[in-house]
Amino acid sequence: MTHTTTETTVDLSRLPRRARTESLKLNKRLRRLVGQAIQDYRMIEHGDRVMVCLSGGKDSYTMLDILLQLREKAPVDFEIHAVNLDQKQPGFPEHILPEYLADLDIPYTIIEQDTYSVVKRVIPEGKTMCSLCSRLRRGALYTFAAEHGYTKIALGHHKDDIVATFFLNLFFGGRLAAMPPKLRSDDGRNMVIRPLAYCRERDIANYTEERAFPIIPCTLCGSQDDLQRQQVRRMIADWERSDPSRIEHIFTSLCNVQPSQLADRVLFDFANLGDRNAPDHDWLMPGTATTAE
Repeated sequence: MTHTTTETTVDLSRLPRRARTESLKLNKRLRRLVGQAIQDYRMIEHGDRVMVCLSGGKDSYTMLDILLQLREKAPVDFEIHAVNLDQKQPGFPEHILPEYLADLDIPYTIIEQDTYSVVKRVIPEGKTMCSLCSRLRRGALYTFAAEHGYTKIALGHHKDDIVATFFLNLFFGGRLAAMPPKLRSDDGRNMVIRPLAYCRERDIANYTEERAFPIIPCTLCGSQDDLQRQQVRRMIADWERSDPSRIEHIFTSLCNVQPSQLADRVLFDFANLGDRNAPDHDWLMPGTATTAE
């Protein structure tokens, strides 16, 4: 199957020579990183029907744009279907995404579901809304994908998101977990992929500015400055100012886990490390707490 080139065009001839060179390098870097992530995790295979979730933010626009470029010379044949969830937020510019996607001449669907009213009704004023909003949005998208036979759901999370999620779980959730580049949903119906897993947010922001994507800001929770994720992002930004390579090192560590160097008794059999024939003994005296403080 052949595809018509649908990538967003930029008139590089109007840019100064140095800016033109940097623009080409940025595009090439993003394509290489997305291609590497797809290859490393076998995100996309021959015959896949990929549902690309488009929110109207910089990350999802970039993901769609790069996937369309890669599809032109991909070693496998796959479909791309863009999907946006219209959550009925007041003032949401409903025309922007349909017009943008129609110009690209690719198949798309706008799902209309009033999750906004549900979130506003359930979450007390002043409390963070992201958790419930995310669950409702994920449920709607997962259901649509399963009902329409899409084999992969592509989300626009990047390397910075993955590292931030790791620290959110570490500081506030009491567990070592992040966002895997590839994930089967809990109900087993969907396979989620994150093609931007190797990409940095700053590169995506620069790419978005160059491509002039029609960004739609989220007005539901964007003003909640006390969100835990924003606290973590400020911490990471401070780190980057003092050591620009720190995020890269943290992400590399997430790809190089050594269970025997942690303390998870399910992930690694510490109890039977050593003399496997030694009998079990009860070291808890009467009245001793059975969990670590």
